[in-house]
Amino acid sequence: MVSKALIAASTKPIILSILISGENYGYQIIQRVKKISGGTLDWSDGMLYPVLHRLEKDGFIVSQWKKSEEGRYRKYYSLTDLGKEELKAEKRQWLSVHSALAKLWKPIAA
Repeated sequence: MVSKALIAASTKPIILSILISGENYGYQIIQRVKKISGGTLDWSDGMLYPVLHRLEKDGFIVSQWKKSEEGRYRKYYSLTDLGKEELKAEKRQWLSVHSALAKLWKPIAA
């Protein structure tokens, strides 16, 4: 189980990382997160959409209503140039944290 604090801290870089490969709608993002995490990150609509709205307000993503392959209209989100720069910054920060933890935990047997 992943703590709420860690889930909250990781939503931004995860969403930006998903959108770097192309536009997605909310449910796709939720399903992708669940799949890549092996089910340990089980996001809800109530958690995702406020983050998407904040990222859009901050200029990191844009949204557009489009008709899906099934014929339903969905709100698709995509990364802006500013969002791509923010993803680079997030990646540097998370890799620094990961590196420090890996060094600290190396001598600790799991």
